[in-house]
Amino acid sequence: MASDLEQLCSYLNEKICNIKKILSLRSLGQAPALQTTLSKIGDEIITVHELLNKFELEILYQEQTNKSLKELCASLEDEFKDVEHLKEQIPSFLPQVTATQSLVNKPDLDPKEPVEAEEPVLAKKPPKEQRVIKEMQFITTDEFNGVPAYMKSRLTYCQINNVIKEINKAVVGKYKIMHQPKASMNSGKRNLYQRYINEETKDTKGRFFIVEADLKEFTTLKADKRLYVILNILRHCQRLSEVRGGGLIRYVLT
Repeated sequence: MASDLEQLCSYLNEKICNIKKILSLRSLGQAPALQTTLSKIGDEIITVHELLNKFELEILYQEQTNKSLKELCASLEDEFKDVEHLKEQIPSFLPQVTATQSLVNKPDLDPKEPVEAEEPVLAKKPPKEQRVIKEMQFITTDEFNGVPAYMKSRLTYCQINNVIKEINKAVVGKYKIMHQPKASMNSGKRNLYQRYINEETKDTKGRFFIVEADLKEFTTLKADKRLYVILNILRHCQRLSEVRGGGLIRYVLT
């Protein structure tokens, strides 16, 4: 019983001590000199927060660059394998025709005989130009700071750019199918292609856009309140516009 009372007294004394410390800190914070110091500390914290946002944006950019380099490396490896395969298939002996041999083998031309004109060799068709798929640019820290507080609420700079990253996935996924030859499509892609054609309007002609179904098809984004708030912010930052009609909202990249 005595030990229990001692523990209770110790607990109460500890709480009283903590309360005294809090009260002393509160009174110290009201001193004019300390208020200036606290204000400077607050400014430093804001500066560090902005620097962290810039670091996070740089990390996102480096991740995208790393992904592109990996894809390029894989493509080069495939090309190298093809070249090695062709190299292995070259015959061990190939007859070489020299300039003197070609002149000897040609019969002497009779000046009285008409010379037949050689047929012009048709030039090879240039390769088809690769179609570029437009992607949404990340928002900058200045743009983020310019968004009204009531609009962004507790959303962070990186959360908005992460959604932009997912939107770009949906745009690239959709327009890769749109640019694919129909003969090479399976039934699933043909159905998607037909849906894309049906969703086109005169206001979206020649522009890149997606709908909510594309986000479900190519990303893990959920169509919740948070997503709609971010889409509203992107519209405010002039990253996209909306074209409505036929019961659909088309998010057009600007």
